[in-house]
Amino acid sequence: MKIRTIGLAAALTASCFFGAAQAAEENHEAEAVTHTQAAIEHGDMGHATILEQHAEMALKHAELAEKQKPDPHLEQGITHLKAAIDEAKKDHASAATNHAKQALEHLRMAPSK
Repeated sequence: MKIRTIGLAAALTASCFFGAAQAAEENHEAEAVTHTQAAIEHGDMGHATILEQHAEMALKHAELAEKQKPDPHLEQGITHLKAAIDEAKKDHASAATNHAKQALEHLRMAPSK
């Protein structure tokens, strides 16, 4: 009986761990979209520094999503996020926002898991 209990506990722990890992994998695209949307909102307000921060977070998630499931739309989204970051570093909020908007279009076109 004790062995069954230990086995059951181990199985539940493993399923929770792997379930959480799988859930984390599935959220990278959604997180990239969320941060890109936040970047756009701040860019529209002229906040280049905050746009840059959100674009960097979006980029990290987009790159992780692209590693898990390569897709041309994710690649294009990543390219535009990098351009948005570069423009934001120059304090060009308008140009950065335009790249973030293009990134968002591509991220939304990428097939979800």
